[in-house]
Amino acid sequence: MAPNTKTSRKAARYAVPVAVAGVAAATVAMVPAFANAGGPDLPKVTAQQLIEKVAASDVQQLSGTARITTDLGLPKIATGLLGGGGVAGGSANPEDKVAQLANGSHTLRVATDGPDRQRLTFLDGKDEYSLIHSGGEVWGYDSKSNEVFHEKNADAGKGKDGGKEHKTGDRLAASPQKLAEEILAAAGPTTDVSVGGTAQVAGRDAYQLVLKPKQSGSTVGSVQIAVDAKNGVPLRVQLLSAQGGKPIVDAGFTKVDFARPAADTFAFTPPKGAKVTEGADEAGKGGKDEQWKALESFPGLGGLAGGADGKGDVKVLGEGWSTIARIDSGSERSLKNLENDKNAPKEAKQFLDSLGDKVNGKFGEGRVLSTRLVNALITDDGKVYVGAVTKDALVKAADANK
Repeated sequence: MAPNTKTSRKAARYAVPVAVAGVAAATVAMVPAFANAGGPDLPKVTAQQLIEKVAASDVQQLSGTARITTDLGLPKIATGLLGGGGVAGGSANPEDKVAQLANGSHTLRVATDGPDRQRLTFLDGKDEYSLIHSGGEVWGYDSKSNEVFHEKNADAGKGKDGGKEHKTGDRLAASPQKLAEEILAAAGPTTDVSVGGTAQVAGRDAYQLVLKPKQSGSTVGSVQIAVDAKNGVPLRVQLLSAQGGKPIVDAGFTKVDFARPAADTFAFTPPKGAKVTEGADEAGKGGKDEQWKALESFPGLGGLAGGADGKGDVKVLGEGWSTIARIDSGSERSLKNLENDKNAPKEAKQFLDSLGDKVNGKFGEGRVLSTRLVNALITDDGKVYVGAVTKDALVKAADANK
């Protein structure tokens, strides 16, 4: 069953950076199960019926408050590259702000009125960061720095995606609703889908839709999506680790209202004295790009960092939740050489020090960068194996593809 196009808009550039890696296929494998126990008493539904309810939901207006908590277990250097602290108080560029949601807890005010009007306000104490999409424009405003980011909808009428025109607003998503839609759209035959019970979220009755990997070796235990029993809107998403403990990602509404937001919610005028930066002016400037370039000497890191060197050869191994990407950097520098190179950039050395234990196999030697979700094996010959899989799965893949 393919998700309804209304509820599967892609969120690439401004999406919450949550990697549910390897859930890629065309259909959903349904496991019959019934909601019950632990929550409100609701009519029984199958997973198939609940998926259809989500796909058929025609809710276009809502407003409310959401809480997103992310605990990826990132090494200190990665946390620094993501910005570490609060959301407000720096560049007004949306990409910088949304990247910070990959670490810690954040509260957001959310409002949407159809596909062309959304507003997200990231709260950080007395400071705020607002991201507004209204028609053909996107505005970002950081109250602490009094900086404004502005981008016109340059993509409208140009690119196509499945017969649909790209719109800047389609890339603006950080609500539990959008996050759930992306996960559901990606679920495939390597996934068991069931109904795990009922719950109350933001004062509303909900069914719990549970997605679990069929394959072994994934770091993901399950994805749980609380679906509004009345209108089919996803109200909360929890990404749980196969190792247990608190959720890796917990994104949910704490308050929600399905009335149409006031029209002025999506209006924005730069405050007097604010520094306004046009989106095109940001391209190619320092910031995070320069930080990644400082690590170029690290074997394969260019590929991991989104192409700091842009030369990595990528091969996809496996499928579904056990998918692993092998990146061949083509670098002649080995881990051993980097460890012993007194002239290597200090950032590269720091990154090397943040890696986990050394590992050995038929592939030779390597080191593992571990998080609670995504792990990466960097071999001595400059190859990188990365995925939401265990260390043992990475070693096995490296041995089989040496």
